[in-house]
Amino acid sequence: MARFLKGLMLVMGIACVAIGAFHFVLGIGSVPGEGGTGATVDSRERFYGATFLGYGLLWVWAARQSPISAKVVRWLAGIFLLGAAGRVLSLIVYGQPQWFQLVLTVVELVLPPVFFWLSTADEKAAALLPGTGATPMPRPTS
Repeated sequence: MARFLKGLMLVMGIACVAIGAFHFVLGIGSVPGEGGTGATVDSRERFYGATFLGYGLLWVWAARQSPISAKVVRWLAGIFLLGAAGRVLSLIVYGQPQWFQLVLTVVELVLPPVFFWLSTADEKAAALLPGTGATPMPRPTS
């Protein structure tokens, strides 16, 4: 499970970096239907692109820690889930967006629970390995 967590985090991070760079470089050209909106929306899009790129770098950084911090995984997954909540709110207020935005909403709703579930996998694996410097996790007594 620890290897799966690390791999999934790296894929998540690389995807976020790529998506963020795409939006940063192309601005409004990266969003279907936004081509005629102008400088204000382009500026916002590039800012959000840079922010998402940074978010992706945090996923990659976190995946390279040993052990991977469950707390950090939960925070990053929670932020992703908050983004999904924003999409759902937009869906309720304004209706159905372009079809690909619905696909992204599903991904953003499904992945966080997976990360929450896997979040402790690396810490648990490290606690079981002798000589890692990790403190064994206390076991409940009956």
